[in-house]
Amino acid sequence: MKKMELNFTFFNNWVQKQLGIELSAYKERQMQRRIVNIMHKAQVQTLEEYARLLEKDALERTAFIEHLTINVTNFYRNKEIFETFAQQLKTEIFAHFEAPKIWSAACSTGAEPYTLAMIAAKMNCSNARIIATDIDEAILHKARAGLYREYEVNELSKTELQRFFTRLPDGSFEAKNELKRKVTFKRQDLLQDPYEQSCHAVVCRNVTIYFKAQARDEVYRKLVAALVPGGILFTGATETINAASQLGLKKLDSFIYQKV
Repeated sequence: MKKMELNFTFFNNWVQKQLGIELSAYKERQMQRRIVNIMHKAQVQTLEEYARLLEKDALERTAFIEHLTINVTNFYRNKEIFETFAQQLKTEIFAHFEAPKIWSAACSTGAEPYTLAMIAAKMNCSNARIIATDIDEAILHKARAGLYREYEVNELSKTELQRFFTRLPDGSFEAKNELKRKVTFKRQDLLQDPYEQSCHAVVCRNVTIYFKAQARDEVYRKLVAALVPGGILFTGATETINAASQLGLKKLDSFIYQKV
């Protein structure tokens, strides 16, 4: 057991130095299980051997980062909650700010920021800017392409599909250029990189559940700092902000907070 703990210490340090990812901020048992699973898939027996493999094999590095980050998303994820957030955007943001900046943090394959862009378009907020960030460059590449299989767009109405997507011969759907132009994708690590600033809304959902308490609280502190007064923060259905009022937030609805 002690040798395995020492191995994880070595591997955490190696990933921090070589890949720039801070594993120690993640919940330990969850992260170690994920690392062991992907290591076994690569058919290596030790973390030292796995580090050497990652160092020389770019494809394995990409697979590791994709496995490490939780890239589960879809359009209007938790639709009833998302529609409540859309109404808050309309009344609290679009009605008061001429050119609102909306940040989708840990955006995965792009379904979330494209959903935000569609909401802005349907509410005639043509000046809305959507910033979408993620730690995984491969996932950002997919997000920029805007290609989705049929099951990935099953929460969208026929009207939305016709207005914002093109159906391709293979049955998949591609976001139209008018939608893609509304979203700017960037690589960002929430645990280490500078945050977006002067945001009118921040969407950060189902991310902090993987972080240790100290890292989670620091992320929320920085997210609140990224908001302008009156801006709103939208979290995941399994996430709770402890002592939200101490961060300068008031609760508007379930999982939706406003900066006082």
